[in-house]
Amino acid sequence: MTLLTDKRVVITGGGSGIGADMAMAFAEAGAKVTITGRREAALKAVADQHSHLDFAVVDVTDEAAMVALFETIGRVDIVIANAGAAESAPLTKTSFEQWQRMLNVNLSGVFLTLREGLKQLNDGGRLIAVASTAGLKGYAYVGAYCAAKHGVVGLVRSLAAETATRNITVNALCPGFTDTPLLTASVDNIVAKTGQSAEQATSHFESTNPTGRLVTPAEVTATALWLCGPNSGAINGQAISISGGEV
Repeated sequence: MTLLTDKRVVITGGGSGIGADMAMAFAEAGAKVTITGRREAALKAVADQHSHLDFAVVDVTDEAAMVALFETIGRVDIVIANAGAAESAPLTKTSFEQWQRMLNVNLSGVFLTLREGLKQLNDGGRLIAVASTAGLKGYAYVGAYCAAKHGVVGLVRSLAAETATRNITVNALCPGFTDTPLLTASVDNIVAKTGQSAEQATSHFESTNPTGRLVTPAEVTATALWLCGPNSGAINGQAISISGGEV
């Protein structure tokens, strides 16, 4: 598949999970892909799997580093703001530091990625933010995460209105609970705090999805590829739920 031959792509949070899956798929589609993240070993392990992949160690919450990244890469066609993190706590036990961490990586990091990416984006380009169903509804005990992801959806809708005349689309992907290391970390947290088994904790997440199973990274990737393919220019400012029907 070479639908994206010679397209230049940047994907944040590309060292694992959805970001790594997207990186491989976009490279297989012919694009030249740069993945970013904070863990060099993880990024290198992904980049070593395909000749169209390279990587840069960058923290999406570091404004100067993000500015330098896109200035170094230069013109791009597709930017995917995928980096994120999740922490849980009842609101009354959510510290301001935890609140700020969730906003920094999940919202400010997306803002910096889209802002700097847009400066280098060719007309007809694509901006995508990986949000969550937590950007569409509320979940108990993850108020800071939900607030950040709702912010991402609002940012996407606003920016889409700015860029439409350049045939640049801006959309959010909103997966339900997905089989990634981020979910594994949430399972481990539940096990540590409640004494549940890993199987019981995983079952909770599976049962939240109407299909009774976790979303796969490949299902999220397929949606991103569709948004970057032919005849997708009318899809703009959308928050696309990839959740098996969760509403």
